[in-house]
Amino acid sequence: MMADRYFSSEPLEGPTATLAGSEAHHLLHVMRAQPGLELVLFDGHGGEHSAVVNQCHRSTVELDLGPRQDVERELPFSLSLAVGMPRDDRTRWLIEKGVEMGVNRFIPLRTERSVKNRENADKLARYVVEASKQCGRNRLMEVAASLTWSTWIAGETAECRVLAHPGGRAVLGSYCKMKGDVSLAVGPEGGFTEGEVKQAIEQGWQVVDLGERILRIETAAITLASAMTILRQLE
Repeated sequence: MMADRYFSSEPLEGPTATLAGSEAHHLLHVMRAQPGLELVLFDGHGGEHSAVVNQCHRSTVELDLGPRQDVERELPFSLSLAVGMPRDDRTRWLIEKGVEMGVNRFIPLRTERSVKNRENADKLARYVVEASKQCGRNRLMEVAASLTWSTWIAGETAECRVLAHPGGRAVLGSYCKMKGDVSLAVGPEGGFTEGEVKQAIEQGWQVVDLGERILRIETAAITLASAMTILRQLE
């Protein structure tokens, strides 16, 4: 059975580490940790350490660290996912699944049809940590500052750049043959405007259609990311 995973916001250097904040709270008050408990600790920069609880204090936990293990569970290419954000109650699910799919960089988009989203950066970062603990990733997905649509498409240089929009190509296969990094984009409720799609095509983006059914933002985003990662790795 795999040991429980915990995240250190401080770089793991040396033979010991101290957990504080929500991670320590979980160990102390949910897991009722005692000295001798074994776990896995990672700091989001790659690799992980086996660790053993040494001392439990009121709000911190002291740990003895084993040697760093260079365990990587990343995709063999960089994957960016830009999304016109859904309403607040669906944001967490979207972030979690992005982490699980191996997305390296997540970009909230501001488009003509975007709705206001109240999620703050601290909450989004916490969602990333929790999902990384669950799925075994040792590198944290970056959640970038929100960008306007025009800024994003003009500045993105990945070899494979694909956006989801009705009327585009029905398959992703030809795009998956590209060997470089991947950038994907999904619009907000109501989708991209025709003007935004035209703007993207002029910047070299490819357009794909995800099918006859209308998908929610988060469903479309994860469908597109899943298709790209699976097809790319089957080559």
